[in-house]
Amino acid sequence: MAQSSGDEYDSRSRQQADDIVARGPSGAFAIAGIATAIVVIIYFAFYFFIYLPRGAVQ
Repeated sequence: MAQSSGDEYDSRSRQQADDIVARGPSGAFAIAGIATAIVVIIYFAFYFFIYLPRGAVQ
């Protein structure tokens, strides 16, 4: 018995999904890295432009 087109589609779609999963979550890591960099930049900006100019607490 030959495979129907539905079975062939399922096989192709499963292979595509396996290929995507094998590459890993690189996009998620990129977004997390960008978000972390933004937080660090804001932290240093606050430190250098707000905290340091005020001077020592007396």
